Amino acid sequence: MLNINCDLGEGLNNEHIIMPLIDSCNIACGGHAGDSGSMIECVEISIKNNVKIGAHPSYPDKINFGRKKIDISPSELSYSIISQIESLETIADSYGLELNHIKAHGALYNQMIIDAELSNFYLDTIKDFKNKCSLYIPYKSEIEKIALKKGFSIIYEVFGDRNYNDDLSLVSRNNENALITNPESVVNHIKTIKETETVKTINGNYKKIKFDTICIHSDTNNSIEILKKINQEFDES
Repeated sequence: MLNINCDLGEGLNNEHIIMPLIDSCNIACGGHAGDSGSMIECVEISIKNNVKIGAHPSYPDKINFGRKKIDISPSELSYSIISQIESLETIADSYGLELNHIKAHGALYNQMIIDAELSNFYLDTIKDFKNKCSLYIPYKSEIEKIALKKGFSIIYEVFGDRNYNDDLSLVSRNNENALITNPESVVNHIKTIKETETVKTINGNYKKIKFDTICIHSDTNNSIEILKKINQEFDES
């Protein structure tokens, strides 16, 4: 059985359609998108659909949707990350919920695949959440190695709608082959990962990968159709 997660609360207003199709969600909490109203709405819809919730902090940069590295001081970035997570945690707490996980967004997430210094900084920033919730992070990354050393609970994540490079980094969104938008192609991509524990890279090579949860982006074209197809193909009942 697959565990599917999705980034939500990003202004697309499709949460009510997506939530019944997923197991956990990563809620934008003001950095790249989202505000208290959208967070409350996501939490309420998640409760109705028994979907686990997580914080989705990013660089505080709504102009670039958190998908570009920005020039920001360490103190400003640390303050922003904590403020984002705590804003969602406070809302969740008002509904009697706890955060299941934290998953960085966009450029912040992708940088920590290869950047040990940023990974250390990020993990030190969120250290007070170490015993509260897990981290969604990619296999064979710098943040994985450091998080394990620091005693964080990790959940391995792969992307069902993204192509991979040979080093297991994601193909840049500047590349026309970055996204997988055909539902059947996404299913085949996931089947390879699930059945062989490898991912077929953009160069046609097969690289070992681990996963506990699979992400589909809510802003990917055909995201609804993709999620419905995944549910149809992998529904063990």
